[in-house]
Amino acid sequence: MLIQQFFVRGIAHSSYILAGKENCAVIDPRRDADIYIEAAKALGVKITHILETHLHADFISGHIDLAEATGAKIYGPKSGNCEFEHVGLSEGDSFEIEDMKVRVLETPGHTPEHISYVVSDTSRGPDPVALFCGDTLFVGDVGRPDLFPGRAEELASRLYDSLHSKLLSLPDSCEVYPAHGAGSLCGRSMGAKRSSTIGYERKYNYALQIPDRERFVEALTTDMPPSPDHFSRCSNVNREGPAKLDTLPPIRGIPPSEFFGLAGKNDTLVLDTRCFEGFGGNMCQAPTASTWEATSGLLQAGSCLPSRRSCWSRTAKPMPGKPWSGYTGSGLIMFSATWKAGCLPGLPRACPQLMSRNSRFPNSMPGPGRLNRW
Repeated sequence: MLIQQFFVRGIAHSSYILAGKENCAVIDPRRDADIYIEAAKALGVKITHILETHLHADFISGHIDLAEATGAKIYGPKSGNCEFEHVGLSEGDSFEIEDMKVRVLETPGHTPEHISYVVSDTSRGPDPVALFCGDTLFVGDVGRPDLFPGRAEELASRLYDSLHSKLLSLPDSCEVYPAHGAGSLCGRSMGAKRSSTIGYERKYNYALQIPDRERFVEALTTDMPPSPDHFSRCSNVNREGPAKLDTLPPIRGIPPSEFFGLAGKNDTLVLDTRCFEGFGGNMCQAPTASTWEATSGLLQAGSCLPSRRSCWSRTAKPMPGKPWSGYTGSGLIMFSATWKAGCLPGLPRACPQLMSRNSRFPNSMPGPGRLNRW
């Protein structure tokens, strides 16, 4: 039995390969699924299972692309009512991957349909050795229950039961592998360590130190940070099954001369994704990297201006400014962004309420209803 973790900075998302000698499962895959295919090839194993713990709210999952590329079956919560082909799982269900027995626990709270996977390595013994708990239990924190309007107290109470009646009944030695770490808004105060054990969390996790249900509910529904706009959209996208990456239009690199010509038109929107310093200078300079994995599905670009220093050195001129109200069409140019494997590294993570708080975005702008399937 081997566990390999994959971490996406910016959204602080963790996914995993759970491998035996010949086969493996991918748990909570990120959008650019090729990384798992390459890792499985390096390990000499075949991807046969794709396991989702819940309908993720903070990113678009890669389960559809990964299933098509590998032929693996997708497993997920039955109560999630997913619209794509999958194996629905409920409390007490189990399956095997070689010598590993995987048992399903329903652990609602962060989301209503949430499940967790308890793994035993039967080649060594029957005891649970690993828990893939999604966003139910984190290192130093637990999943936030306030993502569904009007249901925060109900879900916090269900989260209390999921933790105290189910996860804390596992042995202290059981390893904990959550879906997020420090920096994610799926919790409030996650630790920087990316895995833990039931025993350590039982002893040091602040939320697990609150024995009273009412106090727990109050603590988990008070003073939570605001959730980003796309949290309200991504769950449904993942339930329906996101559009496959190979069906999306390719991004075309364009020279500065064409960029400035397009930028002056009212039917084209320019999105500047440079760092704050570069944007503040209002000049077309080579960008420095900030981090925002655009797998949240906020935008879909039609073309981009390559971020090459030689390109800028020949055409350094002020960035043409234009208010959002002048935008009348559906074109979109990503300025100083780099397209790679289905995501746009180099986007500053600074606008969690971009769509709801900026009233200047016109209704005719390509919006979340269409573009969030990216």
